Amino acid sequence: MTRQATIDRTTSETSIRLSIDLDGTGQTDIATGIGFLDHMLTALARHALLDLTIRATSDLHIDDHHTTEDVGIVLGQALRQALGDKKGIRRFGHAIVPMDEALAEAAIDLSGRAHVAWSVPFLQSKVGTMDTELFEEFFRAFGGNALMTLHVTLKAGTNTHHVAEACFKAVARALRMAVERDPRVGDAIPSTKGAL
Repeated sequence: MTRQATIDRTTSETSIRLSIDLDGTGQTDIATGIGFLDHMLTALARHALLDLTIRATSDLHIDDHHTTEDVGIVLGQALRQALGDKKGIRRFGHAIVPMDEALAEAAIDLSGRAHVAWSVPFLQSKVGTMDTELFEEFFRAFGGNALMTLHVTLKAGTNTHHVAEACFKAVARALRMAVERDPRVGDAIPSTKGAL
């Protein structure tokens, strides 16, 4: 069974085409028009071992908000579609990842319930040209549309680039664990309810 999805989403603000393969090797082809976001999405895919292709055009002449949030929406939708009925997955994932002085923790439950808890303070309002407040918008859109419970917590860190990258890599490693097939459960759905 292939665990892949392609989503096309067009609004008056953005046009996004995204393809994902949950059983990939971390290959990427990403162009959102926001250099730092591309860098973070590449790290996410690489460390989650997802193959990820994203093409986005948008109203960047206004700001980066619509693109960042909408890419999160589409990535969440694609993840949910690629997971299908979630038979045989581990469901839960967690990771603590350092990036020099920064240390970020992420925990995921592919529960079918959307909840995002974000506890990541940034000391600077921008990294490069990107507003740091948009990272929370991205993860809220991603987690909400994937119907996952996602906690991201910064344990330490002062460098804005390092903090952001540690968060993306922690989510990546937690996601990799959560979507993995668990040979001990076979085709069972990892829930006492029988559905996720």
